[in-house]
Amino acid sequence: MACERPPKRPCTETFLFTSESVGEGHPDKLCDQVSDAVLDACLAQDPYSKIACECATKTGMVIILGEISSNSVVDYQTVVRETVKEIGYDDSQKGFDYKTCNVLTAIEKQSPNIAGAVHEGKEDDDIGAGDQGLMYGYATDETEELMPLTIMLAHKMNKQIADYRRDGTLPWLRPDSKTQVTVEYRLDDGACIPLRVHTVVVSAQHSEDVTLEEQRTQLKERIVKEVIPAKYLDEKTVYHIQPSGTFVIGGPQSDAGLTGRKIIVDTYGGWGAHGGGAFSGKDSSKVDRSAAYAARWIAKSLVAAGLAKRVLIQISYAIAIAEPLSIYIDTYGTGEKSNAELLEIINKNFDLRPGVIVRELGLRQPIFKKTACYGHFGRSEFSWEKPKKLIL
Repeated sequence: MACERPPKRPCTETFLFTSESVGEGHPDKLCDQVSDAVLDACLAQDPYSKIACECATKTGMVIILGEISSNSVVDYQTVVRETVKEIGYDDSQKGFDYKTCNVLTAIEKQSPNIAGAVHEGKEDDDIGAGDQGLMYGYATDETEELMPLTIMLAHKMNKQIADYRRDGTLPWLRPDSKTQVTVEYRLDDGACIPLRVHTVVVSAQHSEDVTLEEQRTQLKERIVKEVIPAKYLDEKTVYHIQPSGTFVIGGPQSDAGLTGRKIIVDTYGGWGAHGGGAFSGKDSSKVDRSAAYAARWIAKSLVAAGLAKRVLIQISYAIAIAEPLSIYIDTYGTGEKSNAELLEIINKNFDLRPGVIVRELGLRQPIFKKTACYGHFGRSEFSWEKPKKLIL
């Protein structure tokens, strides 16, 4: 029997919520991109590669470390240097140079204990989870991407900064950047209604031959106002553009970087929940990645089908066990059906064994490097962002 929802109550109370994003040249994001570049290089030759590749960086140095079992033959030096070059660190004046940086490797094979328990001797669909853990997926109807407005605006500003750096529109920009957006929302019976942008923060690495006034003017006009729809900006919106005043020293010269240190940027900008597992550098036998993609697929499919305005999904696993241990759903009171009915729909439409997720979402393809910046979700080119037509 379906649970009756309480009658809607008009709500005039508002709240502020903030999400941040970082650009390609941020030291942590550099590491994410290197880790996923190594993953893609292995998958391109051997789709069954088992990869857990971490990266760390500091001034003039990149180290990759982890476990790789693969039939591929990969020149790690070239992969790392090409990735750093593509990011834009091609001159020592920018604080980092792909031509002269030191590249170190500390790579071993996957533990035979893990391999024997998880995938050896098993059919593809029946492989076990690569580790225990819990993964979350989230969707909300506040944007066309069914993502939170805060994180989408933050990502889009960083992407525009990179585009204008590359095409010469703003030639004084350098690869490191950070953005942050605070939105004022109204809660409407559990659904989040964005009203206005309250605060925008933009910090972009720059060359020495540009004035602070010029930076602030151009970043506000060419980045903020071109990306954020005018309907969200008003006379009360607060702008913190280049708040530190000078940002010449950036990237690994400024701060050490590590893979997996921007997991909130990678997901929902603080909305929903996070199980703690990073994505980059992991092949899809690691449910930290594949099950998080599946959870987003479920959440987006439910919202796209009009079954809820907001959805949070949790899935949990144990190492070497194929079936998930638990599935949890929260619609924040916006569901058109009870949670029990929605769980029935999930179980009818989604097989959440890791091997099946990998097959249905095409996760043995070398597609991961492009996920490593500007978010893993809310981007239509990825299979988990294409809502599934649900059998109700």
